[in-house]
Amino acid sequence: MPARYFEDFTPGRGRLAPRAVLDSDAPRIDLNGQWAFRFSSVLRAEPDGFQDPEFDDGSWDALPVPSHWQLLGYGRPVYLNIAYPIPLDPPFVPEENETGDYRRVFDLPDSWQGMPVVVRFEGVDSCARVWLNGTELGVTYGSRLATEFDVTALLRPGRNVLAMRVHQFSAGTYLEDQDTWRLSGIFRDVTLLARPAGGIRDAFVHADYDDATGEGRLRVDVDTDAPVRISVPALGIHDQPADSELRFPAVRPWSAEDPYLYEAHLATGSERVRVRFGFRTIVIDESGVLRVNGRRVLLRGVNRHEFDPDHGRTLSLEAMRRDVELMKRHNINAVRTAHYPPHPAFLDLCDELGLYVTLECDLETHGFEYAGTTMWERNPSNNPRWRGAYLDRIERTVERDKNHPSIIMWSLGNEAGNGQNLRAMADWAHRRDPSRPIHYEADRLGEYADVHGQMYRPPAAVARIGRGELLPGEIHYPARAGSGDPADDPRNRMPFLLTEFGHAMGNGPGALAEYAQLFDEYPRVQGGWVWEWMDQGLRTRDAQGREFFGYGGDFGEDLHDGNFCCDGLVFPDGTPSPGLLEYAKVIAPVRISTGHEPGTLSVENRFEVLDLSHLRFTWSLAREGVELAAGTLPTPKATPGDRVELPLPAPALRADDDGDGDGGELWLTVQAELAGPADWAPEGHVIAWGQLQLSAPGRAHSQAPLLSPHATDGFMTLGPGRFDHATGSLLLNLDGLPLQGPTLGLWRAPTDNDRGWSQRDATYWKDRGLERLRHRTVSVTPDAEGLTVVVRSAAATPCGYLTTYRWTSEGTGLRLHVHTEPVGHWPERADDFADTMVDPDLPPEEHRELLRRNTSRSLARIGLDWQLPADWSQIEWFGAGPGEAYPDSRQAVRVGRFHTTVEQMQTPYVRPQDNGNRADVRWAEVSDGSGAIHVRGEELFHLSARRWTDRQLDAARHQTELTPGPLVHLHTDHAVQGVGSAACRPGVLPQHRLQLGTADFTLNLTPFHRP
Repeated sequence: MPARYFEDFTPGRGRLAPRAVLDSDAPRIDLNGQWAFRFSSVLRAEPDGFQDPEFDDGSWDALPVPSHWQLLGYGRPVYLNIAYPIPLDPPFVPEENETGDYRRVFDLPDSWQGMPVVVRFEGVDSCARVWLNGTELGVTYGSRLATEFDVTALLRPGRNVLAMRVHQFSAGTYLEDQDTWRLSGIFRDVTLLARPAGGIRDAFVHADYDDATGEGRLRVDVDTDAPVRISVPALGIHDQPADSELRFPAVRPWSAEDPYLYEAHLATGSERVRVRFGFRTIVIDESGVLRVNGRRVLLRGVNRHEFDPDHGRTLSLEAMRRDVELMKRHNINAVRTAHYPPHPAFLDLCDELGLYVTLECDLETHGFEYAGTTMWERNPSNNPRWRGAYLDRIERTVERDKNHPSIIMWSLGNEAGNGQNLRAMADWAHRRDPSRPIHYEADRLGEYADVHGQMYRPPAAVARIGRGELLPGEIHYPARAGSGDPADDPRNRMPFLLTEFGHAMGNGPGALAEYAQLFDEYPRVQGGWVWEWMDQGLRTRDAQGREFFGYGGDFGEDLHDGNFCCDGLVFPDGTPSPGLLEYAKVIAPVRISTGHEPGTLSVENRFEVLDLSHLRFTWSLAREGVELAAGTLPTPKATPGDRVELPLPAPALRADDDGDGDGGELWLTVQAELAGPADWAPEGHVIAWGQLQLSAPGRAHSQAPLLSPHATDGFMTLGPGRFDHATGSLLLNLDGLPLQGPTLGLWRAPTDNDRGWSQRDATYWKDRGLERLRHRTVSVTPDAEGLTVVVRSAAATPCGYLTTYRWTSEGTGLRLHVHTEPVGHWPERADDFADTMVDPDLPPEEHRELLRRNTSRSLARIGLDWQLPADWSQIEWFGAGPGEAYPDSRQAVRVGRFHTTVEQMQTPYVRPQDNGNRADVRWAEVSDGSGAIHVRGEELFHLSARRWTDRQLDAARHQTELTPGPLVHLHTDHAVQGVGSAACRPGVLPQHRLQLGTADFTLNLTPFHRP
């Protein structure tokens, strides 16, 4: 054993064997609350007597337990992804090791005298030494794992003192290198538990379901030295011996869609415990498909760190319930507990409300990946000295949570490389619980895990895996070629799960719809978990007292990974991001689309267990965004997997027949809503929706004669527009309304994904100077039917764009046709992403074209920039909405008429970046209330508006740094690039890239004066 207890390869000392969380009627004392606390910024290795019950702690501070001391003014939070916060010198830690000393005084009731008692800690980060009444209980590692100590012999009548020394860093730090904030302290509950003689120390409930017969089988293994009797009232079991298997001819199975729980009571003469359980069976069939209760499951999942913007990993029950309810409301059915076991109450909620859980062990050693001359050199995962610590962690994970029906897989950990210790963990888990498969992403050859998991593979690579085309020995990360017959590779016969995908950092993720298509196409491709659930932004304030969400570097850290912790589908305050809305639409369990037969619509039941009887189907018919009629459809009788067709509502058929061709687009929107309240959402909550376009009238063009421009007061006037004679810009007004512009726009404030290291789009744009274009008027040519303006736009680089603006007017408005084309030398774009971005199985011509697009030179957008005074802040449009959309993240928007303000168009990503794009716009109006400018595209266009320039948006690190200016900056874009997920590997798919090239588009501008 090392000289210092916190630098030990072994997993601690003095702890009791791990066991399940049991709801017992035995007495308990909650030790949460205010504890006396003393902080030291450097290591305190040996106690100074503070553990003595008579020690005077009157000068100490008070600190709430549970909590993290860094969030309460002691030390500072640090965010790191891969690197360790300490020198890589296992098992040793530096002297700069924050230490927190805790003391808690409590009274022992007289009724506890002579009763066995344990003290239980649900989570202490990262190492703790514990004393009771001056006597050491032991040392614990495993920050997110429960620990119990026997205190029976040390308790006294009346006053008792529990003392702890907690270290920020320890040997355990080397096994806890998770991508999250590094926060210390007693951050979960502390409880004193009476353990009556003859009580129930542990129980393991086995509740299997036979999907062929409907039979349920119940067996309970109880650790006790007394006879145990069992009652399951709902199954007619009352006070029977619990020493044999019970069989029931018909039970209601548990699933995420129908989370039906039974309640069992286990009793001895001295203790009674309640266990909620569900009958269900998990198997991988002979074709490599993961099934729950005989049905193929599709994991529509998220990776979830425990996080609260004010309390870090200390979460209230209300916060946990909000997480689960929000997931359910957005069609999420699965959670990977990245990268450690959560608070046990979270798993109770998953049992109750219905989520499939992959329960991950508290293990990650990612910082060893690049620690030597070869990858994963010195990794603890392959070092036998760490074997005991690895086994301890998986044992404590499985034993605590083994009774939760929501847990359908165990995960050995995350990004800990490979090695003998991981194989030993898998072997132990298989022996202890053969009913659940094992997941571990870094078992890249499928040697000891039961499912094949990979991270961030592009859709093209996933398709290849789905077809079973992996070659023996092939590994994509780090890249290694394979050879031989794919039939010999066991991974081609295993379920494939995307351990992490759709990296939801900032504006994104893109391409979720492409992944979902593959989940449908290939039975073994069974979904996965988006990274991640919530932006990990800590609520803080700047020097002016303005509140914002902080990320790496905001707390004076020397080493940090910036805003890489802000990569969630939910903003830190719990608000759903556009990414969550996109995901909810893509994975919706009901699909509504145009029917195969004329006059019908199609409804497909994508549930795995439920029919559609719990839903109500409503419809709304609108022409040009104005509702004409609404009603309710009969609920389709569709079992899981069925697709049925329903006749269109009669008003929809009549409206289409009666249309005169000029009335505008006719759209039918159908929604699937909850017909009654659920435990996680109210009646009327929308589960899914679809839109059918019933008519698309042609656009009428004016036949009125075109006007000639003429000079007025030194300017040129064309219809309602006044133009600068020298530059040709619409600088003054549009019939007295203050519209200025246009200028060509090719750049956007880079998103986190644009900044991705592999495809390098943001770098390419910056190197071309697209954010600092200068515009030179080449010519201004009036003629009998309009005005032609030619402008060259470029930065101090050899490349640019030449744009021809052709203005015409029939009198009431202006028509602007734009032709723009690249000029000069545009270098090729560097692209270091080596994974498969184009499916080799595509037809040759399509394959070649997508390969070309994949590495093509890119633009952020091609469009026009305009300016208006600040009070022109009301915006209405007919197009896709109500929220933002981009070419590869547009499933969550529908066609309609929407009204908002410039402020409401902004999406407050934690790190400011391009946002708020509205897609497929037919027309838009910008207004100050007394006047309006109507912009209609002859092609669909993109719309955005903000109170700051794109460069100001790019320069800001936080939302508080964005100060509204005197102008509204309006963008009407012909095309924009998709967003992708390049912040963590796959970038924009080739079909969603905006490649360098010529563009032609037309806008019509009409002024309106309102009384």
